[in-house]
Parts: sequence; structure tokens; C-alpha cells
Amino acid sequence: MLTIGLSAPTVFWRRNTLSRRIPVGVTTERSNNGEETTVSVAGRFDYRIYDSFKASYTAIPEESTCINIDLSDTVYMDSSALGMLLMLREHVGRAAKILLVNPTPDVRRVLSIANFDKLFSIRS
Repeated sequence: MLTIGLSAPTVFWRRNTLSRRIPVGVTTERSNNGEETTVSVAGRFDYRIYDSFKASYTAIPEESTCINIDLSDTVYMDSSALGMLLMLREHVGRAAKILLVNPTPDVRRVLSIANFDKLFSIRS
């Protein structure tokens, strides 16, 4: 995978009592053929990362047919994150398939309550 776009800040957020430290922010990776793009959100997916999330999806090349939103390191999601996902969906239209990948149980619950499992494909 070729890493493009924004990289995660050097700030770390304590995820659990085992002190597992994960980078906070948004990173973007594009496959070598450019058809698949992965946007990873680590830490809190809320209004504070709006600018970096928007920059990550507006930089996705038109030849990308699959956009993976990796939520495996996302520990919190609020309504602004749901809005950002809808903005992404509107931005790419039908040109690309959007997959929400590996959401944590808490994030999956938020997505389910908001009926986003009916709007997006969710893959564990």
C-alpha cells in the first residue's frame, strides 16, 4: 500500500487499562493500482477531525472504486462523525463503493442505532 494524504499526529490517546497507545487522527492509504483507498480514523471520530477527514476524502482519486473507512482504532463516534460519513457518501456518489471496516463494538452500536447499517456496507 502507498500512503498518501494526511498522517496521524504524534499525539497519543490511552485506549484501555492495558495502556495500549494508538495514534489519533486520520490517515489515508491507496492501493498500488489506485482502485482502492483506505481512510483510517484513530481515536475519537468527532468534530475535531472534520478538516482532516474532509481533506482525506476530497483527495481520493476518481479511479478509486472502493473506499474503506477503517474504524478498528476508533474508540468514540458522535453525530458529527455520522454527518461526515454522509458527506463522504454525497461526495463520491455512486462512483465508488463505501465500506465501513472493523468498527469496534461501541462504534458498531452507534452505527446500528442511527440505521447506518442500511446506508453503508459494514464489514467486521
